[in-house]
Amino acid sequence: MRLPDLEAWAIFACVVEHRSFSGAAEAIGVSKATVSKAITRLEQHLGQSLFHRTSRRLSLTENGKALAEHAARILGEANAAEEAALDAASAPTGLVRVAAPMSLGLIAIAPVIADFLAEHPGIEIDLHLSDARVDIVAEGFDVALRIATLPDSSLRTRKLADVQVHLVAAPEYLARVGTPTHPGQLGEHRCFTYTNITTPWRFVGPDGTEVSVRLQGPLATNSGEAMLPALRSGLGIAMLPDFIAGADIASGRLVPILSDWMPHGGALHLMTPPGTLRPARVEVLIAYLTEHLKTLCARRA
Repeated sequence: MRLPDLEAWAIFACVVEHRSFSGAAEAIGVSKATVSKAITRLEQHLGQSLFHRTSRRLSLTENGKALAEHAARILGEANAAEEAALDAASAPTGLVRVAAPMSLGLIAIAPVIADFLAEHPGIEIDLHLSDARVDIVAEGFDVALRIATLPDSSLRTRKLADVQVHLVAAPEYLARVGTPTHPGQLGEHRCFTYTNITTPWRFVGPDGTEVSVRLQGPLATNSGEAMLPALRSGLGIAMLPDFIAGADIASGRLVPILSDWMPHGGALHLMTPPGTLRPARVEVLIAYLTEHLKTLCARRA
C-alpha cells in the first residue's frame, strides 16, 4: 500500500492559505524550492494541475479548488493530533480563531470572551466579527457562531439556543399609518430588510397557519443595529432579534407588533470544521461558550 504524501498535502494547504509559494515557505520555515517541489510532486501523483502559475499571479485551478478543503482538513487534523498530545501534559495554551456576527459579537460574545481570557491566561483569541458569511475551513477558523435556520451541513454543529425575534416599529409610525393586524398587510408598509437574508418574511399563526410576505421599504442593510435610528425616527418596521431590540422595547421607543404571529427566527449555532480531533484550547473555549451563551437568546416566557 502506498501511503499518501502528507507533507505535500500540508504544504499545498499552506500555499492556499498564504496565496503564494514564498509566503508558505516563510510561514513553515523551508525554502521556496522545497515548496515548489512538494507541489510538483503532488500534482504528478494526482495527474492534475493544482495552480495556474504566471510571473505575477498564482491562482487555484478548478481541481485545486476542489481539493483545497481536503488539504486544509488534513493539515488541521495533523496539527490537532500533535496539539492534543502536548495539551494533555499541560494547561491549554495557544491561539483560537473565532468568527461571529457583528452585533451579537459586540453585545454578548466579546464580554464572554473577556471572562474566558481572565480564566485561561495561556489562551489567545482572534475574534473576527462580521455579518458576512465566512468559509470556516478555508479561512482557518476553529469556532464560528451563527444565527441561522439551517446551518451548513458540512460543518459540525451544536445548537445553543433559539433566538427570540420581534417585529417592531416606533409608536409614532404606528400612530401615523396604523398597526398591521395580519402579516399579509406588511406588504403595504415600509419594512427594513437584511441584505444577507433573503425575503420573504415567514410567520406561523396561533392556529399553525403559515404566511409568507414579500417586502418593500427604504432601508436594506447587513446590520440590525443600523436599522435602529430609522426605526426610532418612525420610518418603518423591522424584524430584529431580542439582543438588538430588547432595550428599545423595554424603554417604549419601539413596540412589538403581530405578537400572535411567530416569525421564523432560527437559532444560535456553534460550528466547528469537520473532524473529531481538536486542541484542548478549542475544546475548553467551546465548553465555555456553550455554557455562557445557551440562555442568551432564549425566548422569554
